[in-house]
Amino acid sequence: MTRRIEGTVTIEGARLVFRNFSGAEGQYNREGDRNFGIILEHDVAADLESAGWPVKYLKAKEDGDVPQPWLKVKVKFAQGSRPPRCVMVTSRKKTTLSEDLVSLLDWSEIESADIMISPYNWEVNGNTGVTPYLRQIYATIRESELDLKYADVPDARADSAMSATEG
Repeated sequence: MTRRIEGTVTIEGARLVFRNFSGAEGQYNREGDRNFGIILEHDVAADLESAGWPVKYLKAKEDGDVPQPWLKVKVKFAQGSRPPRCVMVTSRKKTTLSEDLVSLLDWSEIESADIMISPYNWEVNGNTGVTPYLRQIYATIRESELDLKYADVPDARADSAMSATEG
């Protein structure tokens, strides 16, 4: 029987891999399953494993390399449950991302991410386990020199921009 995990875990400065905030179907993902991975430091991985979290290991790239620990985290926007708080941070502002916009994190160049995860302790047909779920993410986006140059220029809707160029 798997040990029951209580409380949340916060990981600051997380490095994200296998990002699929959109829930796109792929070789390793069913349509609608939103998730991502967090690369873990070995000491953090050891602490999480000893607490009962399902830490996984990437295969070593070369002989003699130490396998890299990581944690798969699910992102769930379910009716009747509290959705995760997803915030994109730029030099200009913080933007809370809705379920429809969270897929922006799939392609954004994330400079750093601070993440809070919650455990879901499950039991099915006598099997037990823990699934990590995203509770909060603050993703700081790396901005290009052009993003920074035009940061103070107000945004306009595409249709109003078209009429301005036609006039």
